Amino acid sequence: MGMAKAEELSLESVKGKVYTLDSVREALIRQEDTIVFGLIERAKFPMNSHTYGGGEEIPGFAGSLAEFVVKNTEAVQAKVGRYNNPEENPFFPENLPPSLVPPYPFTEFLHPKAASVNINKSIWKLYFDELLPLFVASGDDGNYAQTAASDLSLLQAISRRIHYGKFVAEVKFRESAQQYEPLIRAEDKEGLMKLLTFESVEEMVRKRVEKKAKVFGQNVTLNNGDEKNVTYKVDPSVAATLYKNWIIPLTKDVQVEYLLHRLD
Repeated sequence: MGMAKAEELSLESVKGKVYTLDSVREALIRQEDTIVFGLIERAKFPMNSHTYGGGEEIPGFAGSLAEFVVKNTEAVQAKVGRYNNPEENPFFPENLPPSLVPPYPFTEFLHPKAASVNINKSIWKLYFDELLPLFVASGDDGNYAQTAASDLSLLQAISRRIHYGKFVAEVKFRESAQQYEPLIRAEDKEGLMKLLTFESVEEMVRKRVEKKAKVFGQNVTLNNGDEKNVTYKVDPSVAATLYKNWIIPLTKDVQVEYLLHRLD
């Protein structure tokens, strides 16, 4: 390691969290747990489509109950500093109130001109239009507030995992700048995507997530012989599909978008 890089890492150690390929990989693996548990928690409630209605039930608010819960929760969390953390990305960043608490000295690791990449609008749409129908039972039990709260927890977990691609991209860029810079200067999205894609790793992630869904979501009984008739709170294949169709591709989209602004 060169002297300049050693000094850079040393400075980051003093300032706070150090990001390396190993630490980023460990964080991504831990986030799998949060997402799987989020799926299990949301599956406790049926679809409760009234949660996503036109919003006429909330006077003065032109949106669904889910939007109302998310916007107001984000506003409260902003006041106590959640979005000072570069690992957090709000779904409704417009007009968020400033933090009222003393700022924490988070590590300034991301490139400033690229750090603002935020694809939460896409995540929001896929979550409600495509993911929920995959694993949530039809029906209505009236628990609209609880449903919206579980939606928010899962949405935030998925968003955090996808936007962690910015940190993955920064680590990879710092380790192999000579590989990335020509592609960035040429605005070669396809070339960057190829450089970031490792199909064997992606397959391993999908299998690990599906196994976690089996372990965490198994309905446990004490009856002998039930091992052959195992049931799950959420079909484990849903977790694998979520990663295959959305989380992994969108994470790479975030990485590419981040890298395209890395030299700005």
